[in-house]
Amino acid sequence: MTDPVEPAPLPDATPAQPVEVVADPDAYRDAVRRIAAGSGPIAVDAERASGFRYSQRAYLIQLFRRGSGTVLLDPVAFDDLTELAEAMRGAEWVLHAASQDLPCLLEVGLVPERVFDTELGARLLGFERVGLGAVVERLLGLHLAKEHSAADWSTRPLPTPWLVYAALDVELLLDVRDAEEALLVEQGKTEIARQEFESVRTRQAKPAPAEPWRRLSGVHAVRGARNLAVARSLWQARDEYARQIDAAPGRLVPDASLVAVARTPPSSKRELAAMRSFSGRASRSEIDRWWSAVEAGLAAEDLPAARTASDALPPPRAWSDRNPDADRRLRAARPAVAAIAESMSLPAENLLPPEALRRVAWEPPQPATGEAIAEVLQQHGARPWQVVATAQAIGDAFVQAAQEPVETDRPSS
Repeated sequence: MTDPVEPAPLPDATPAQPVEVVADPDAYRDAVRRIAAGSGPIAVDAERASGFRYSQRAYLIQLFRRGSGTVLLDPVAFDDLTELAEAMRGAEWVLHAASQDLPCLLEVGLVPERVFDTELGARLLGFERVGLGAVVERLLGLHLAKEHSAADWSTRPLPTPWLVYAALDVELLLDVRDAEEALLVEQGKTEIARQEFESVRTRQAKPAPAEPWRRLSGVHAVRGARNLAVARSLWQARDEYARQIDAAPGRLVPDASLVAVARTPPSSKRELAAMRSFSGRASRSEIDRWWSAVEAGLAAEDLPAARTASDALPPPRAWSDRNPDADRRLRAARPAVAAIAESMSLPAENLLPPEALRRVAWEPPQPATGEAIAEVLQQHGARPWQVVATAQAIGDAFVQAAQEPVETDRPSS
């Protein structure tokens, strides 16, 4: 019996040209000219410094267009990118996971008129792995290194290996796009993809929460209005300082440390400094700041409510007690939606946003006809193709749920 033969390793992807950063006016004008002279879609990517900086701004913008070559642009070096925006006007932008990059591109005035999202395209094609490296391997037969994806892109100068990585992220995107488009045509999903891509392009940012401090990880463990006031004050102090020095808040003092202090507020600055659970690179160097925040929280008169009003639905596991009829509807509709998704070779969450299904199950229209359910699904963000594919099946599932006998507890003997 012979040993199994291991497949040959895939060849590594390499940049098509030397990597250089556009960071001065002459290089910028040349880059704009090259992008305008190219043809067809433009591959676009952006690198941020998430986890290192407070802002979510772009610290590097990568572009590739056939006939133009690759452009690696340092947006920090320029106050105005109007000429570049004009050169890109009218072209389709190709991005991988577009929703991650579009906000920071919008911030510098770069706004697409059409997009092709290769990550979303991979989902619609039923790929199990949709990261760019996995998609490149599957469609192009190349190995794409991703070891610099979590780097601090605010670093200056940017190391050459990082720039090679950044260039490859766009130089292969157009080939990926073309391969995905052919498969979408083959599977009859071009209109589905068009609607999904347009939804990503036009999606509005969620409004900022009224009380962002409640997003502190673990704040649910803080008991009492006074202790919550300490948590709020500490979060506000950290946020103000992080914004001031443009650093990720969690790198200064982690959430767990703020929560530990709020749960058992110290009685003095010395006691705060002695808390082993209070850590982080700025926990001691800014001890006066944190102690002032603790004092402000302990003295606050506008104490926060233990809970805030929310239109969020209860978790489905609680539905059987909170709303048994809705629980039966959801349990009947989920497999119906899953079956449609399987027949279309789609993940169920891409066939229909789970929140839309939960909303219509919790409070269905009366009567719950397919047409009425379709209207509710649209109100909760479902695209037209999703509504056509699922509304009637959901209505039928609701009818089935209503006809099921209600289980009752047996009387005790």
